[in-house]
Amino acid sequence: MLVVEDIDTYYGKSHVLQGVSLKVMESEIVALLGRNGAGKSTLVKSIIGRQPASIGDIYFCGNNITNLASHRIARLGIGALNQGRSIFPTLTTLENIMIGYKNRHNQQWDLDNILGIFPALAGRLNHLGWQLSGGEQQMVAIARALMTNPKMLVLDEPSEGLAPLILNEIGKTISLMCQLGISVMLVEQNVPFALQLVDRVYVMNKGRISFDGHTNMLKENTALLHRYLGI
Repeated sequence: MLVVEDIDTYYGKSHVLQGVSLKVMESEIVALLGRNGAGKSTLVKSIIGRQPASIGDIYFCGNNITNLASHRIARLGIGALNQGRSIFPTLTTLENIMIGYKNRHNQQWDLDNILGIFPALAGRLNHLGWQLSGGEQQMVAIARALMTNPKMLVLDEPSEGLAPLILNEIGKTISLMCQLGISVMLVEQNVPFALQLVDRVYVMNKGRISFDGHTNMLKENTALLHRYLGI
C-alpha cells in the first residue's frame, strides 16, 4: 500500500533522511521507532507532503505521491495524526470531529461510528477543545482523522502524555482500525506500547533505518534495543 524507496530529505542544508526505505501493507500495523531527533517526524512529513523528499520516491496504492501537495495526498486516502494532537481549542468537540468529514457515497465513518469506538466523547460534544483532557483530545484527533475516510493512518506519537488507562483504549482503537481494513503506520518513542500492537518494526537512528524486521526479532536483540532505543 505504502512504499518508500530510498528517499533523502533536507531541511535547508541539513541532510535529515538518508536513503530511507520502508513498506506498509494493506490492513497492517507497522511501527517506526526511534529516539528524539532520529528523523521519524521528518519521514512522516515527507510521506504526507509537508517536507517533500529531494531524492527517491514514495508510492501509495500505486500512485507516485513524492511531489504531491498535502491535500492531494489526503484525498488519495492517507490520514495523519500529528504529534501534539493539534485540535482547535476554541471549537467544540463535534466541530473538531466534523472538520474531517467528507460526504462521499462510500463514506465508511460517520458520527455514530466514531461514538461507537469513543463512547466517552458522547457527553463532551458541546465542550470546547481546551476543556477536554489530554486523552479526550487524542480521541478527538483520531476521530477527525478517521472522518476523512482513510485507507491508511499515520499516527505520530499517539501515546504522548497519556495516562495508562487511556493509552490502553487508544491501543484497542489502533487494533480495531487494522481489523476494519485500515493500515496504520505507528510512529512512537513508547516502545512497549508499540510492540504490543505490531508485527513488523522499523527503527530509525540519525536519519537512517537501523532495523527492519519482525517484532520478536527486535525483542530478542537486546543490544539494538539498548543502543538505539535506550531500553
